[in-house]
Amino acid sequence: MRRFGTVMRLFVLGLFVLATILSRAQQSDQSESTRKVLNKVTPRYPELARTMSLKGLVKVEAVVAPNGTVKSVETKGGHPVLVQAAQNAIRQWKYEPSSHETREAIEIQFTPQQ
Repeated sequence: MRRFGTVMRLFVLGLFVLATILSRAQQSDQSESTRKVLNKVTPRYPELARTMSLKGLVKVEAVVAPNGTVKSVETKGGHPVLVQAAQNAIRQWKYEPSSHETREAIEIQFTPQQ
C-alpha cells in the first residue's frame, strides 16, 4: 500500500509539471500576433545583390513594443547579403499600439529589378 501512495504522489507531481509546461507554452503563443503595420518601409535592394542577380526570401522575427515601435529584429533565415537590408527597413516599421509587447513573424521577398 505504501508503494501505491508513492506512485500516486509521483503521478500527481508529473501532472502538475505537465500542466505548468503547457500553460507557459500557451502564454508564449499569445505573445505572437499579427499586429497591423501602420508604416512599412521598403528595404533597399543591396547593390552587391544586384550585381550578383541575387534573389530570395528573408525571414525575421521582430519584437514590437506596446507603443508600436520595433525593439529588435532576429534573423530566422535568408541570404546574408539580403538580411541586413531587411533588418534596416523593418527597424523603421511602425505598428498599431497594443496592450503588450508582441513578436511578429515577417518575410521579405527580394527580387532583382529588371
